[in-house]
Amino acid sequence: MKLLFGADHNGFEYKQKLVEYLSKNGHEIVDGGEETRNPDDDFPQFAGKVVTELLASEDPDLKGILICGSGQGMVMAANRFNGIRASLCWNVEEARAARNDDDSNILCLASRYLTIEEAEAITNAWLNTSFAGAPRFKRRIQLLDQLRP
Repeated sequence: MKLLFGADHNGFEYKQKLVEYLSKNGHEIVDGGEETRNPDDDFPQFAGKVVTELLASEDPDLKGILICGSGQGMVMAANRFNGIRASLCWNVEEARAARNDDDSNILCLASRYLTIEEAEAITNAWLNTSFAGAPRFKRRIQLLDQLRP
């Protein structure tokens, strides 16, 4: 699976480790972040870059992963875009629910509060869970998209 990645300075080291882990497991990674850690960068630029690329793609399976210190900034920035369903996941169960029920297309992770092993498990659960496609779930996603003109 092709994955778009973005991280600010707080998520930079996590991004490096997670990209390496996912690459070894056969995923194609597009890194939309800095090549070196920059303590003066800002999370919205990375969220915007990943979201813009995801929305412009014709690949229905393309997903994004965003990492910052708390995960909150990334999820707020990403969800400003119509068609994006970014989820901040703290455990495997949330990751599964975000994909199964809400068809999450961006996973946000908190580098300050998760071990890299937890982040790997959450990411695996998120990537390996399909959208259930139940009519009520589809209806709710349509309602989300109607919230913004």
